[in-house]
Amino acid sequence: MATKPDPSLIPDPLKPFDTTRLAFRAVRQPEDLALFTAIGNDQSGYMNSNFSNTALNSPAGTHKFMKSVAEDQLIGATIWLKDTPKSKELEDMANSGGPSGELKSEWGTAIGEIHLSKLPANAVHHRSTEMGIDILPGSQGKGYGREAIQWALDYAFRRAGLHRVRIRAFEWNTGALRLYEKIGFKIEGREREALWHEGRFWDGVEFGMLEQEWWAIQKGEQRKGSQEADRRTSRSIRIESS
Repeated sequence: MATKPDPSLIPDPLKPFDTTRLAFRAVRQPEDLALFTAIGNDQSGYMNSNFSNTALNSPAGTHKFMKSVAEDQLIGATIWLKDTPKSKELEDMANSGGPSGELKSEWGTAIGEIHLSKLPANAVHHRSTEMGIDILPGSQGKGYGREAIQWALDYAFRRAGLHRVRIRAFEWNTGALRLYEKIGFKIEGREREALWHEGRFWDGVEFGMLEQEWWAIQKGEQRKGSQEADRRTSRSIRIESS
């Protein structure tokens, strides 16, 4: 069952490229090379997100990926923590492969990238996209990936007018499988034993979300918020009456 989105994670209409904790900005070449190098050097993340994961990552591959996110997507963004972490957090990021040198007073700390693919001109009438995301190891397990995905879904359905968003995961990446379902994605299909990894074959799993499903989640959260507000008002009235 999909969990309702935290209202604090929904972008402010006046700040569409911010969430509570994160800022999203366009890729800057070559300034963001350190971030994309750190993403490529995350061996676990590389194995979990690349079909050609038997190949070693290279500087040429890093440049190609950065260029693709910057130029070939419907939207491609780097993900930044708004607040600069304390020194201990920076040390942890450095030890886990995070770009501890990627600090900008204007933005905070770079922790990953997210993108939505762009359809060719003769296919835009299908109004669909595929999402990809990378979060650096030192920033995983803190809800940033979920917050970024919810931001990208808001962009896709509310701003870009899309009808369907697809995201894929490998069967062994159980954390991603759980997260996507919790957010509200539906499993749409499996490529059975399509991936050779660590001595055995695994499935590729495809998820999708339709615009009406996303809007239903938003309306459900609005109803929940209204009910909570009514309960608070009712409690306040009872207290004043007593």
